[in-house]
Amino acid sequence: MVKVAASAVQLFNVKDARMTLETAYPRPQLERAEWVSLNGQWEFALDGDARWATPDKVAWNATIVVPFSPEAPASGIRDTGLYRACWYRRSFDAPVLERGERLILHFGAVDYAATVWVNGVVAARHEGGYTPFEADVTDLLGPGPQTVVVRAEDDSQDLAKPRGKQDWLPEPHSMWYPRTTGIWQTVWLERVSATRIGTLSWTPNLERWEIGLEVLLDGARRDELRLNVTLRLRGRLLVDDTYAVVAGEVHRRIALSDPGIDDYRSDLLWSPSCPTLIRARLELRDEHGTLIDAVKSYTALRSVGVQGDRFLLNGRAYPLRLVLDQGYWLESGLTPPDDAALRRDVELAKAMGFNGARKHQKIEDPRYLYWADTLGLLVWEELPSAYRFTTRSVERVTREWMEVIARDRSHPCIVAWVTFNESWGVPDLPAIAAQRHYVQALYHLTKTLDPHRPVIGNDGWESVATDIIGIHDYDEDPERIARRYETGEAMPPLFTRERLGGRLLTLEGHPHAGQPIMLTEFGGIAFSNAPDATWGYSASDSAEALAERYRRLLEAVRSLPLLAGFCYTQFADTYQETNGLLYANRSPKFPLDEIALATRGPRRAADEQIERQWRSG
Repeated sequence: MVKVAASAVQLFNVKDARMTLETAYPRPQLERAEWVSLNGQWEFALDGDARWATPDKVAWNATIVVPFSPEAPASGIRDTGLYRACWYRRSFDAPVLERGERLILHFGAVDYAATVWVNGVVAARHEGGYTPFEADVTDLLGPGPQTVVVRAEDDSQDLAKPRGKQDWLPEPHSMWYPRTTGIWQTVWLERVSATRIGTLSWTPNLERWEIGLEVLLDGARRDELRLNVTLRLRGRLLVDDTYAVVAGEVHRRIALSDPGIDDYRSDLLWSPSCPTLIRARLELRDEHGTLIDAVKSYTALRSVGVQGDRFLLNGRAYPLRLVLDQGYWLESGLTPPDDAALRRDVELAKAMGFNGARKHQKIEDPRYLYWADTLGLLVWEELPSAYRFTTRSVERVTREWMEVIARDRSHPCIVAWVTFNESWGVPDLPAIAAQRHYVQALYHLTKTLDPHRPVIGNDGWESVATDIIGIHDYDEDPERIARRYETGEAMPPLFTRERLGGRLLTLEGHPHAGQPIMLTEFGGIAFSNAPDATWGYSASDSAEALAERYRRLLEAVRSLPLLAGFCYTQFADTYQETNGLLYANRSPKFPLDEIALATRGPRRAADEQIERQWRSG
């Protein structure tokens, strides 16, 4: 493991343990042994007008706890004002590198445009607030302690970049929340070989009983390299293959032994009720058999798709019970307090009877996806919206979305991509052809980069390209909801007469073509102990009233055969928006078992039998 001098560690110890992020390996599907977290206290300065261009001009006047943003109380700064830039600085002791080794500085996410200096030299630049980047700093290292400086520029008034729920006004209003500026995911060092595994992606193919593998090498080009891949299921060896590396790449389809009998087949398949992961180890060796690089990873055998009006998991119709999850914490903003908090969120969603979550307007920390993979929770991943339609916005959104898909496409938990929400960023879809082309282009780009998952082109209404019709309907009357989506012999007049949110569900020339229909936002029933300072789509005056309204509403929605699934708003209270089934501290507003019963319905034993039959075929 990379060693950091004891003096440096002591310098950056955090006094308040409640603000310390317990760091697990930040990139769970490409994991190495040689790494060290740089989370902790950094020197800090706000730069309100973005007037400082280089580190030597900065007036350092504070300390911040990384990776919490300066707006979050956990950072120790707690400044929610409007400022265009901020600066970070800290020192670290570089490890002793063997010949041929390199030192990589990683950033999980910095919002929005980052410039990184190491020992006074620019080491990296990156634009995009939700995606990772790295810098090889080996050639910048000097004797003694090393210094890293980060400048993050994030204009709070810029609506032409992917920002999600970050408010542009001084105070959060309506459904928008405090801003996130600067470093908000783990910063870490990693010691690697000069030639190493750079990217790794897995693509399961259930029809062929195969798993696709793509590996691209980083660093110095070398000849006659070989890649050994072992796959294990619960410790049992499934695969032990070795491949030649050609032009720095390996592309292979790994065939698994088909057990034949459905009972044995189901033991290999990943689902929320049985989240079976296949553990992988990849070893890169030279022509003499010498180990150059080794990483741990995992994958799973599962398929997702749509067929007719149903969503499919592993080739069978699977009703979706999703919950809308904003992914914020009061003390730490977009950043989880620690890894255990991410695991707890996945556990709570399952405990409330949901089999999935729609991560709303946020690209979540990879550790959340790891726990969803491990514990079994389906995830809809949604692109944070920009709010202006300009050439620059299109360029920014497209570039960052491609980085998101590249980062996350191997996670088995992700079962759908959502490119737009409620026409945010494309406000004139019915009138302007260019905006319709933009939605269609991003839909098809996503299908090009990942042809194996459904894509929701514009969730809520005004569909012009989508695999699932997502409808947002916050009607608080269960009987009206039931009548609106009740089917007889013909489709209800959803696509001809209804104007939910004042919008058509599909635009002219893009009629419903039989895709699955889901209620992807509904409910939003607010209850709070401080109702004067809160907001919701409707409100209850007691926890008991909330429980009764939730039960009646879910009973109505679950009874509708038209729907392939639903997504309830929302998982937890988020700042002024108190629509959560949980308070902001994740305590339930009424008992978890009652929430789960209402979410799933009363026939739990029968549901379990159906699930067992579904798994076994």
